[in-house]
Amino acid sequence: MQPNRFETHAVANQPPPLVPRDLWGDDLALREAVSRGGAGAFAPRLQAYGALAGDELYRLGFDANRDRPRLRTHDAQGRRIDLVEFHPAYHRLMELAKAHGVAGLSWHEPVPGAHVARAALAYLHHQAEAGTSCPLTMTHAAVPVLRQAPALEAWARGAATPAYDPRDLPMAEKAGLTLGMGMTEKQGGSDVRGNATTATPLPGGDAWQLVGHKWFFSAPMSDGFLVLAQTPDGLGCFLLPRRLPDGSKNAFRLMRLKDKLGDWSNASSEVEFCDALAWPVGEPGRGVATIIPMVMLTRLDCMLAAAAQVRWAMANALHHARHRMAFGRVLAGHPLMANVLADLAIESEAATVFALDVAAAVDAGPGDPQAAAYARVATALGKYWLCRRAPTLVNEAQECLGGAGYVEESVLPRLYRQAPLNSIWEGSGNIQCLDVLRALARQPPPNVTDGGWLQAAQALRAALERAASMDPVLARQAAAIAGLLAQPREELEIRARHLVERIALVLQGAALHAAGSPVAGAFVRSRLDGAHGLAMGTLPPGIDFAAVMERALP
Repeated sequence: MQPNRFETHAVANQPPPLVPRDLWGDDLALREAVSRGGAGAFAPRLQAYGALAGDELYRLGFDANRDRPRLRTHDAQGRRIDLVEFHPAYHRLMELAKAHGVAGLSWHEPVPGAHVARAALAYLHHQAEAGTSCPLTMTHAAVPVLRQAPALEAWARGAATPAYDPRDLPMAEKAGLTLGMGMTEKQGGSDVRGNATTATPLPGGDAWQLVGHKWFFSAPMSDGFLVLAQTPDGLGCFLLPRRLPDGSKNAFRLMRLKDKLGDWSNASSEVEFCDALAWPVGEPGRGVATIIPMVMLTRLDCMLAAAAQVRWAMANALHHARHRMAFGRVLAGHPLMANVLADLAIESEAATVFALDVAAAVDAGPGDPQAAAYARVATALGKYWLCRRAPTLVNEAQECLGGAGYVEESVLPRLYRQAPLNSIWEGSGNIQCLDVLRALARQPPPNVTDGGWLQAAQALRAALERAASMDPVLARQAAAIAGLLAQPREELEIRARHLVERIALVLQGAALHAAGSPVAGAFVRSRLDGAHGLAMGTLPPGIDFAAVMERALP
């Protein structure tokens, strides 16, 4: 008998591991966008975080998602504790992200380009592990809201501090803070005006007591939460701490953790407020207007997250196809597969460039009202379109790997579960489209009266005019958009998704042209000039697929 006769498990034709990988060094479109956005001085720090994201953070992500958070409502003696326990990998991910500025760089180093650099950090982090992006995003976005209340300046400062402290202690004893939020209630999701949670002022007027229920209470181990509740003057915004200044637990109960499709490393909960203590933020009765700065920043992070998911899925598909042999040559050498991969790469770059350009508008906003107005409407446009595309594009990348892309040892199943989240969180697609229509009609959302919405229509029209000057196809599309806008309001709302899709594609094409990207022509021709089918891999002839793939992943 021959030795090892029955050992047939010879490993052949398997791609080498993609990681460790420098996610910053690999991503030419990202590096160019950061430089164009005035954040070039942050490049060394972004390079360091890109190396971390493509190695340690990536490996930690598997453990953090495999061992999901657990809720402990009571301790062994029967006392109510409402603790959520996480795998140590989760805390390490949060520690590294906070230390490198993912949640606070914009605020603790407020120099030109800081918002762009922070956006790039968030984009790199999300490729490695998406669940921790939720508390990091909320912590970052809560700072400008908290700054509206001078009495809460210590909270804003603690959220911006580049330190993670997981201990369950009062705010004053923490090295750094994290923030969560509670908006959604059972009886109404996006329609927060229908919220039933009530807030009653205590004598003296500094603190209020909240009674009610939140259907989604994100990151429940955060140190504080921004919540909306009904006051005698209407819907108000409040900061609700987890621990009170005297160290006692605030009067809320975690009812259960949500069993979600994805986002497994992060805990989302339901909560009951039982006369929980909270402090008001902003003017009484103007809770929606108060929370708008947070909503805009979280929507930007939804854009960044979608772009990051598409980028990492595409990179995995391209790496696999460069090494896997089929029918006598590597997969990437087959014309039809090359079409699919180049198509993914073009859309990935368009998503990245658009998201970073919006981050640059946010960065310029404090000194440039038109940039601020453009950022306000572009975050709604981008959140709708990029988040809408992500699940389809991640699935296309999975298919490039075949069965291997459906197995948990690959990161692609996790990306696919995660991809739909950003289109739902912070307002579904319809909400984004309606916000765009309000901006174009010079009509602010309900309860919002700030001038930013009134300037959004002008800023968007200026952006479309710039796009029209760059390319004849973009000019035709901008004219068609103007025709759509002339329709009666009732018809326009019916076609709102079509309108927002067209605008987003034109802005993406314009962003690529403005960046001098070699894929700009292919994007515009395929996406806006009828030279593309409904599926990926339907690029027209004449595009240098090999050059596109090399640009996407050296």
